[in-house]
Amino acid sequence: MGRRRIVYAMATGVIVAAIIAVAACGKASEPELPAASADDVIAYLENVYYRENWDLWPGLGEQYSASEPHANLITTYLNSAALGALNEKAGSMPDGAIIVKENYSSERVFEANTVMYKMSGFNPEHNDWFWLKVLADGTVEVEGRAEGCQSCHGQVKVNDYVWSGPLF
Repeated sequence: MGRRRIVYAMATGVIVAAIIAVAACGKASEPELPAASADDVIAYLENVYYRENWDLWPGLGEQYSASEPHANLITTYLNSAALGALNEKAGSMPDGAIIVKENYSSERVFEANTVMYKMSGFNPEHNDWFWLKVLADGTVEVEGRAEGCQSCHGQVKVNDYVWSGPLF
């Protein structure tokens, strides 16, 4: 067998092995959960491609009607931990649950992302939620233990601070 054929055969074998390995693993695993900082959460959301890989809140679809303080229209994405708790009617979100709301004007112009991230030990007096709001231009408006978020979402503390639907 000539040198070209050997190299081609080896390269083809490597490609086939890689395809088999990826197929056996299924969906790529998500990176390690982020630290409680705006920069880390933003980078994490970019790295996991949440729009492509996470589920929409069941039954709500995209750009459904909402109200302030979010926007006129929102789209809500859930990571697998949050979706699992919702589907199982767990009563609360587990550590690592992330909910992303894309906020849009009535003209369907993107205004901001608001994020709830459940992080064990971060904020025990408010069910360990880390809050984040990033405006369309990238400005971080809210980060961490946000009084306004805690106060509003605290009205549904029995639902683990989540407004969008019952967890029970």
